[in-house]
Amino acid sequence: MSIISRSYPIIRKILFSIDAEKVHNLTLSILNKTYKYNFLRKSLHSSINLPSKIMGLDVKNPIGLAAGLDKNGECIDALGNLGFGFIEIGTVTPYAQKGNQKPRIFRLPKANAIINRLGFNNQGIDKILDNIQNNEWQKNNNLLGINIGKNFNTELKNAADDYTYCLKKAYPYADYIAINISSPNTKNLRDLQNKDYLENLLTKIKETHKKLADNYSKYVPIALKISPDLINEEIEDISKLLLKHRIDGVIATNTTISRKKIETLKNHDQSGGLSGAPLHELSLNVIRRLKSLIGQEITIIGTGGIISGQQAREKIEAGATAIQLYTGLIYKGPGIIKECFDMIKENINTD
Repeated sequence: MSIISRSYPIIRKILFSIDAEKVHNLTLSILNKTYKYNFLRKSLHSSINLPSKIMGLDVKNPIGLAAGLDKNGECIDALGNLGFGFIEIGTVTPYAQKGNQKPRIFRLPKANAIINRLGFNNQGIDKILDNIQNNEWQKNNNLLGINIGKNFNTELKNAADDYTYCLKKAYPYADYIAINISSPNTKNLRDLQNKDYLENLLTKIKETHKKLADNYSKYVPIALKISPDLINEEIEDISKLLLKHRIDGVIATNTTISRKKIETLKNHDQSGGLSGAPLHELSLNVIRRLKSLIGQEITIIGTGGIISGQQAREKIEAGATAIQLYTGLIYKGPGIIKECFDMIKENINTD
């Protein structure tokens, strides 16, 4: 266990005394700076070896970093050094946008949770692709996913244009591409999960995907990131469309608009998506339902509410092939990566 992992409870007290968004940016900056120095880089390094497959791609281990933490792809190598098997950056939109008004991140420590209403704040696809040029992570045969979305002012009827624009741009650089239609922080975005909107979106994405695969002579898998707040009928509709359009993966799930179990806590009434421990059961239920509908046809990546190794194991047992962390990393520190590995290693299919 690294020095940072052992001392993280103390570090967290300091970090949690600072505004959440400021400390988020500060932490990424510090990670990047420490990574530049060999001694410090080694002190943070963790190597977890459990060869697995995700959407047909080889990974060193099935524990990934969820989108949202490194939105602009500025900290890939330093984050990968912590022991992740794959990293997902974004959400990225065609053009840069500031996101929603600050403050927009709120901690709920008693629930091991966070509410955010960031709103796809990012530097835009072109700048982000510049940021990820020459990263060591991919050169060392590690997976990088790019999570794409639409700009806030793009109407839903034109949403497919934003997604295909980003798909074309990201395709040469990504190992897989995630389609984010489930953030609660961009107005009406979740309506894209409606079967009529989704049919149109996936049709256009797959048409573009086929052309790109032919042009570049390589196949980059596509995953769809969905909401934890879907009802059974909606999950069934989405599953049918995933199978129909031969989508490679589904990421379950994004943040929730539910406030169940946190009603008495400070900041519970802030608008935005809730992540962390209260999300786990919702995400788990969606994974179980998905698995019953899609079987082995599509890779399920389980994310949402993993604050312990036990919760990671429950995601795998429910039907996920791999997991992703975000809020758990904030509350537990990098030691959670090894904790999750220890709990899921017996349950992972490495064929």
